[in-house]
Amino acid sequence: MAPLSFDLWGKESHRGTPVVIKMENPNYSMVELDGPDFTTSSGKDGRGKNAKQLTWVLLLKAHKAAGCLSWIATASMALASAVSRRVAAGKTDSDTGNESENPKVRRRFYSCIKLFLVLSVLLLAFEIAAYFKGWHFAAERLQLQRLLRSPLGFVGVFDSLYLRWVFVRAEFLAPLLQFLADVCVVLFLIQSVDRLILCLGCLWIRFRKIRPVPKQPLREDPELGDDGLGFFPMVLVQIPMCNEKEVYQQSIAAVCNLDWPRSNMLIQILDDSDDPITQMLIKEEVLKWQQNGARIVYRHRVIRDGYKAGNLKSAMNCSYVKDFEFVAIFDADFQPSPDFLKKTVPHFKDNEEVGLVQARWSFVNKDENLLTRLQNINLSFHFEVEQQVNGIFINFFGFNGTAGVWRIKALEDAGGWLERTTVEDMDIAVRAHLHGWKFIFLNDVECQCELPESYEAYRKQQHRWHSGPMQLFRLCLPDIIRSKISFWKKANLIFLFFLLRKLILPFYSFTLFCIILPMTMFVPEAELPAWVVCYIPATMSFLNILPAPKSFPFIVPYLLFENTMSVTKFNAMVSGLFQLGSAYEWVVTKKSGRSSEGDLVSLLEKEPKHQRKLSVPNLDFIMKEDSLQQKKRESGKKHNRIYRKELALAFLLLTASARSLLSAQGIHFYFLLFQGISFLLVGLDLIGEQIQ
Repeated sequence: MAPLSFDLWGKESHRGTPVVIKMENPNYSMVELDGPDFTTSSGKDGRGKNAKQLTWVLLLKAHKAAGCLSWIATASMALASAVSRRVAAGKTDSDTGNESENPKVRRRFYSCIKLFLVLSVLLLAFEIAAYFKGWHFAAERLQLQRLLRSPLGFVGVFDSLYLRWVFVRAEFLAPLLQFLADVCVVLFLIQSVDRLILCLGCLWIRFRKIRPVPKQPLREDPELGDDGLGFFPMVLVQIPMCNEKEVYQQSIAAVCNLDWPRSNMLIQILDDSDDPITQMLIKEEVLKWQQNGARIVYRHRVIRDGYKAGNLKSAMNCSYVKDFEFVAIFDADFQPSPDFLKKTVPHFKDNEEVGLVQARWSFVNKDENLLTRLQNINLSFHFEVEQQVNGIFINFFGFNGTAGVWRIKALEDAGGWLERTTVEDMDIAVRAHLHGWKFIFLNDVECQCELPESYEAYRKQQHRWHSGPMQLFRLCLPDIIRSKISFWKKANLIFLFFLLRKLILPFYSFTLFCIILPMTMFVPEAELPAWVVCYIPATMSFLNILPAPKSFPFIVPYLLFENTMSVTKFNAMVSGLFQLGSAYEWVVTKKSGRSSEGDLVSLLEKEPKHQRKLSVPNLDFIMKEDSLQQKKRESGKKHNRIYRKELALAFLLLTASARSLLSAQGIHFYFLLFQGISFLLVGLDLIGEQIQ
């Protein structure tokens, strides 16, 4: 057979005298290795160069290399110093006993990533040694058929081991890795098409100016009654909360200022707090508004089972609930505008099939830090594209758990609140949809709320949001199959709503970009084309950022951060799918209460003077408690937390980027480098607010 040439770094020119080695085997093949470069400057390439010029060139290259090495050494020392400070002054993700991940699962997951890292480091050292030996094996021209089992003809053990590694890599590892890569690419393309269709649907809605309109506009005179001229039904307003000391005032004040006849509205404060001070503060706030004339009651459960679902279920069992037709639900950090009910409740008028009217969220702290800016991009796309398109075209979407108004009959028809998952809002929405109820999403009605400002809080929130849907999918799949809804609605629920957007998205995002891509650097026979690594992700990120055009400068950090978060989402998805222990844990998202100060002052200024006098003692007590808490926050030290999985993946990706640099793969190197840096920043908890 003709001798084959191997050029691992894609260089076409030979650097030295070729050495031809013949290996006997049932299938004979020839391997050509490039030997060291013994050419002199008198050859063709060295024409016109004298010794002095070559000396200056070598000195310049040596100076540049020394500067690069010095920078690398300085950066490495700074990184090591940062890690040591984090370990000494901070905590790792395993130091807390209230972590949202099962310790055994966390250890296994971390061990797998660490194993990939160790293998990558060893392979990188192997490839660097081969590089300095002058061996250049081009993956695209690698056509090994068989290699001789005996290392005859080679000098040294390393030569034999390296060629055997090339053989194993080409014959066994590359086909498997390429198959996994192709599967993930297909899933990636399917998900990208789904996202593109959603964006086109959103553009169509904007172009045609489609929006839900109530069949009859609301008349402002409640005395007209329910005779077709006025529509002020009985509305129950619920605020479930648990240890929400930072934000309870703003939410209670906001719902008490809702522009709705007081005789037709009752507010329930559903407090699950286990902190006596917090309970006392909330009771004082409720008492203040009762003295101001608001119809508001305080409820506290002795047995706190079922988290938020159990809290809502307990409240709906009250005897007076039968007098109400609708229920509006707001989380503790939400601040509905005074006309919220007037914009949402009329959509139920003369439309008996509507079971839910959902408003979109807006965020008071979206510009607080980089983390909140990136969350705003994600959630803006979720509401303006996903929720709006699904609401307009198929009358179904996942209830967001807050800022929505339910028809109580729809809740009862669906079986009420169940405590079987940590996504009780999605659970009740799916069951109501299976019973034929329709949903309306109002993109032009906003309800202000707060985004998590620390990575720890955001990470725990995302774990719950991605493990719960997988629990629910296991539980609801038989009901979906047996339901009487149409085949297309069943397909939408199973394939699009659950599998594609809740399971496939975190699976391929983590597997393709965090595992397969770095592994292809060490198994170059398996390739990921540039359009998979760069062009398609960039296009999808551009589409995601369209609903928040002011965030366009953050498109690259958004792309990198979404891949970084895929670790948490993938881990949560596996926990929920296989019913692991961490899937049932609920951690209340920490809030800062930044949005409460100005809003509370403005609300208090609107109150009449005689009403404000009644609440002076309560406000004084609250102000004292707030000042004490502020002093504690100022005196307490903030710390960063170390996230080991993110750090391990950071070093894995940076190792793969070093291997990509040797092979001069261009776009792959830059992607791996910046993605590794992104994981490093998150692993050292350098994004978002620090933890008190």
